[in-house]
Amino acid sequence: MTSSFEPSLSTSGMRPPLTSADAPSMADSLPSINFGFEDLRNRMAQFTARFDAFIENGRKQILEERNQFKIGLAELQEDQRMKQRDIEILNIKSQTHEQTLQKEAAEAAEMHATISSVTMERDSRLTKRDRLKQQINETQKAINQKLEAQKAHAQHLDAQSRLNIPELEFWQDYFCLRIEGAGREDRLKFVFSHLLEKDWEAEAWFELGTSCRDYEVFHARPKLDRDALNKELDILNEDRDFGAFLKRMRRLFVQTMK
Repeated sequence: MTSSFEPSLSTSGMRPPLTSADAPSMADSLPSINFGFEDLRNRMAQFTARFDAFIENGRKQILEERNQFKIGLAELQEDQRMKQRDIEILNIKSQTHEQTLQKEAAEAAEMHATISSVTMERDSRLTKRDRLKQQINETQKAINQKLEAQKAHAQHLDAQSRLNIPELEFWQDYFCLRIEGAGREDRLKFVFSHLLEKDWEAEAWFELGTSCRDYEVFHARPKLDRDALNKELDILNEDRDFGAFLKRMRRLFVQTMK
C-alpha cells in the first residue's frame, strides 16, 4: 500500500532551526510517498509490448492481405485475360458462323431460284407436252379421217375402174387411142393414131392435167389452136363427159393435121 499525500500537513512547522547546523534536513523529515512508478512502468511496458505485438500482427495481416490481394488481382487479371481471349474466340466463331449463315442463305436463295427455274421449265414443258399431245391427237384424227376418206375414195375408184374398164377399152378401140404416163402422177398422155388415110402411122397426142377439179392441157403435138383447145376444155369441165371430149379432141387433131 502506498501512503497518500496529506496536504494538510504544514511544511513550515518542520523547518529546522536556522541556528542549528546539526539539525536534520527538511527533506529527510518529509514523509515517504510511493507513486507506483514500477507498476506503472510494468503496465506501460506490457502495453507497449501488446501494442507492438498488435502493430506487428496488424502489419503482418496487412502484408498478408496485400499479398493475398495481389494474388487475387493477378488471378482476376488472368481470368480477365482468359475471358478476353474467350470473347475474341467467340467473336471469331460468331463471325465465321455469320459468314456461314450468309453463305448458306445465298446458296439456299440460289437453290430456290434454280428450283423455281426448273419448276417453270417443267411446267412449260408439261404445257408444251400437253399441247403436242393434243396436236398429235388432232393430227391422228385428221390422218384417220383422211385414211378413211382415201379408203372410201379408193374403194370408189376401184368400183369406178371396174365400170370404166369396158368404157376405156371401147375408147381405145373406137378412137384408136392409147393412154400413157406423162412422167408425173397428176398427168396423163393420150396418143391418137390412124388420123390420116394417107398416113395411118402418124400420131397426135396431148398431156392432160388431173390435179385439180378443172382439167388442163399442158402440151399437145401437133400444136393446137389455143382458143379452140380452151373451148373444148370449158365444155369438158362443164359437162364432165370425157368420152365426148376425146371425140372432139380427135376431130380437132384431124382438122389441124389436114
